[in-house]
Amino acid sequence: MELFESQSQEDLFPVQDSSDIRDAPLAERMRPLDFDEFVGQEDVLAEGQPLRVAIEHDRVPSLILWGPPGTGKTTLASLIAKKTQATFVPFSAVLSGVPELRGLLKTAQQRRKVSGQRTLLFVDEIHRFNKAQQDAFLPYVERGDIILIGATTQNPSFEVIAPLLSRSMVVVLQSLNEEALRHILNRALSDTKRGLGFSRVTLTPDAQRLLLGYGNGDARSMLTGLEFVVGQYAKPGKPTTIDQLHVEQALKQKALRYDRDGEEHYNLISAFIKSMRDTDPDGALYWLARMLEGGEDPKFIARRMMIFASEDIGMADPQGLLIASAVFHAVEVIGLPEAQINLAHGVTYLATAPKSNASYMGLLAARKDAKEKGNLPVPLHLRNALTPLMKDLDYGKNYRYAHDDPKGAKAQRHLPKELEDRQYYKPKNSSSPSADDEEDITAPW
Repeated sequence: MELFESQSQEDLFPVQDSSDIRDAPLAERMRPLDFDEFVGQEDVLAEGQPLRVAIEHDRVPSLILWGPPGTGKTTLASLIAKKTQATFVPFSAVLSGVPELRGLLKTAQQRRKVSGQRTLLFVDEIHRFNKAQQDAFLPYVERGDIILIGATTQNPSFEVIAPLLSRSMVVVLQSLNEEALRHILNRALSDTKRGLGFSRVTLTPDAQRLLLGYGNGDARSMLTGLEFVVGQYAKPGKPTTIDQLHVEQALKQKALRYDRDGEEHYNLISAFIKSMRDTDPDGALYWLARMLEGGEDPKFIARRMMIFASEDIGMADPQGLLIASAVFHAVEVIGLPEAQINLAHGVTYLATAPKSNASYMGLLAARKDAKEKGNLPVPLHLRNALTPLMKDLDYGKNYRYAHDDPKGAKAQRHLPKELEDRQYYKPKNSSSPSADDEEDITAPW
């Protein structure tokens, strides 16, 4: 008997038309059955996109699916499983360990040797394996014994080993926007077979908006909230209208004037940042209060303060970043309601601090050159001669050591030859970029 032969696709992706479908959570019942139902990731999965074509023609490479919870990683794996001729095996890095994985990989190797059939291995939360454990995949991916599909909420650059990344295609799934969430919400309300269409529930616009905000880019979270609200207020056999108050009472969620993708959310955070930038602590405190009263995540506010401290204060007051970092730490450790005191402290400090965006503008100008000029070589005198060959090639030749020759070190060239006259960092007492240059390099926000 083959290892894990009892663990089928249905163990991870239950059959949607089974007789007990009503017992499954709404989010599971509404899992898309084909690409026509899959919404929110059109940039990578719309009809005609390379990945979609590869899936439909059963030419899927090894993939790392990276995105926040509820964005479709597991669903995408299920759709790939339906299209592939390979043997599909789901595996959870949370529920199983490396010994089980090694046995599974050996079985995959034997399967391909005997029948020529490859194994499509779906590893949920692949980041749970440490980097040494991830080495177990390499020879099997390299030989083609398995097609690896790893799902993770963490940045693969830090959580997946480089050799595995080089053998895989990273697919970035974004948090679902309001349009995608609204589509999923309406489909769940109207679908009489898998959704809540039988309940005859109608949501008012405010109730719908509140549920979209509750989802916060996560379809699973939104559908879980919807199912709970409908369960509380739907009247069997009778049409029911659910309003904002019903949603608030059921989810203990305040009615937000804004949500993750709503205009008012961005309006308020923009007013907050610009009040601090314009050295107006009163305006900044008011917009802080508006966000807190609206139920905004205080960590989001504190993160924006940390960005502001470097972008708008910078070297005019280097203490600003330390204060903002301390506020973020306080918010994490203390939490609301007391953390609002720390936020107010940080806001008034940042708002009244002197301002300089020279560091940030310098980075934007340098990035512009890096992008336009390509991979300019590092000057030889700045390279380390790690081997005799490098030394023979003049790596490090004529380098002036700053501690021995401060004047010479300052005079030596540190930019590629093509950029030797560039000045990126221009403090307030230096000449500023021209209006045209500034328009060219300023970030959209």
